[in-house]
Amino acid sequence: MAFEITDECIACGVCEPECPTQAISTGDPKYIIDPEKCNDCGNCAGVCPTGACVPKL
Repeated sequence: MAFEITDECIACGVCEPECPTQAISTGDPKYIIDPEKCNDCGNCAGVCPTGACVPKL
């Protein structure tokens, strides 16, 4: 199961360097996660100040 970034994202960029598979990229207006690259490690969720990185249902 991949993670996704919700509308709670404030585009702070903290999550991007934490991703070991480089699945996170800048979007407009929020960051996005490529589900094909995401390995479900949860590093992004661990550093997100708004809780915007969540497991995709």
